[in-house]
Amino acid sequence: MAISRADDEAGIPLLPDTVDGSLDFRGKPAVRISSGGWRAAGFVIGVEVAERFAYYGISSNLIMYLTGPLGQSTAAAAANVNAWSGTASLLPLLGGFVADSFLGRFRTILASSALYILGLGLLTLSAMIPSDCKVANLLSSCSAQFQVILFFGALYLVALAQGGHKPCVQAFGADQFDGQDPEECKAKSSFFNWWYFGMCTGTLVTLWVLNYIQDNLSWALGFGIPCIAMVVALIIFLLGTRTYRFCTGGEERNPFARIGKVFLAAAKNWRMPASAVADAEETLGLLPHKSSQQFSFLNKAMVAPIDSCTMAEVEEAKAVLRLAPIWVTCLVYAVVFAQSPTFFTKQGATMDRSFLPGFKIPAATLQSFISLAIVIFIPIYDRILIPVARSMTHKPAGITMLQSIGTGIFLSLVAMVIAALVEMKRLKTAEDYGLVDLANATIPMSVWWLIPQYVLFGISDVFAMVGLQEFFYDQVPSELRSVGLSLYLSIFGIGNFLSSFMISVIEKATSQSGGVSWFANDLNKGHLDYFYWLLAGLSFIGLASYSYFAKSYMYSSPNTS
Repeated sequence: MAISRADDEAGIPLLPDTVDGSLDFRGKPAVRISSGGWRAAGFVIGVEVAERFAYYGISSNLIMYLTGPLGQSTAAAAANVNAWSGTASLLPLLGGFVADSFLGRFRTILASSALYILGLGLLTLSAMIPSDCKVANLLSSCSAQFQVILFFGALYLVALAQGGHKPCVQAFGADQFDGQDPEECKAKSSFFNWWYFGMCTGTLVTLWVLNYIQDNLSWALGFGIPCIAMVVALIIFLLGTRTYRFCTGGEERNPFARIGKVFLAAAKNWRMPASAVADAEETLGLLPHKSSQQFSFLNKAMVAPIDSCTMAEVEEAKAVLRLAPIWVTCLVYAVVFAQSPTFFTKQGATMDRSFLPGFKIPAATLQSFISLAIVIFIPIYDRILIPVARSMTHKPAGITMLQSIGTGIFLSLVAMVIAALVEMKRLKTAEDYGLVDLANATIPMSVWWLIPQYVLFGISDVFAMVGLQEFFYDQVPSELRSVGLSLYLSIFGIGNFLSSFMISVIEKATSQSGGVSWFANDLNKGHLDYFYWLLAGLSFIGLASYSYFAKSYMYSSPNTS
């Protein structure tokens, strides 16, 4: 609330400018000048840097650990990585539900951080157990099987912790900006860009440092350092407590219950005549505009004989349902995204990775070029491209969220075409030098050939990931924003499961009758190029479908359309 100079001169006590719907750490109305904004968001971004350092310290090189110390085949390891990544990306739905319905974002972050530290500690312990179990007194039933059970148990505990941590931290960070204030609204749009910048900075450090430690020094040390990083992250998060704004949901009914009630009432009244629905719409003053007429079958919930739904509740349900076509058509992008920590890494492991005399780049470190491209491109995107687009379109964000996502999907399609062409050249090089039957031979082709596909993945992420994060945060009811971000993450969860399913089906189909699998352990005998061309074709279909639904999408917030 602004205070005029006249009030000040009249001796009226100045009242602090508070933020509607937000409290400070003492439970009092949050004062704008002393809470929230970039000061509070800085702590939250710092937490994300450490958490991503820990998460990618496991995921980026996981396929090398599974095919190395645990001795799994290439196809089995890739399927296991996809299954774990998929689970880690789906569990935020559970974490978001718990946060929005019961614990709140702040307490969910604290609980998830504790689980994270426990999981990483157990993962480190599993890597310290000798796989050949020569130390009989280490554990009463020391065996290689125990190591595998402990490893996968700890791995999925980390996935569970990440499920609570990921959506809540991002939503909590965005909550530090008041969308009703013009300056803070603009800052919130930049927050999603710099959030992703910080996230990729943590990832970059992981890929340059941890992957080298894991490949050349010790897997136990490579898992132990992320555990320490999460302890530091928790401390950083607690240090910012006095600066945070905590959103209040009021005394309204649970948002899940409200939305569920709308769908249930509409289902019960599915035989309701159109005239009765029209009468109810007229009584409630529902205007015949496009937003209200979309998914009009839900309007039947307003004429339920008992406990009918309000117009606001029906519109809230429609806003959630409106997201479904966008969610589905982004799945192919997620399948493509799943290839960089698996087959891209195994590809690089077969190539000449010499960098300096006596030093080879770890194959997983090539993923750093995704993060490096993001770190370089985001400031250009945020400080140059967006202001230019803003001056041309007169939109606060420059381009719409859906336009940003579509651009990212297109770039991922181009990346897969390049990946297929490079793999064709790698296979031809192996054939020309007579290395097809030598599984462990290094192909005389520089690993730098893979850089363009990694860089395109990074630039694609800037458009698609940032757009998806902002879209699923902005287009859901305010009480469901943790779940909204969970829906965005679930795209990649389902995408990883689809990738795992595709790999299993193709592996079985191409290895029948003595044939050589596309994903043979000796990649020189396989055909990853066929798989990449398949993904490129699916990406084209996915982009066409996405474009169709994006054109007809109606934004919930008028200023974002």
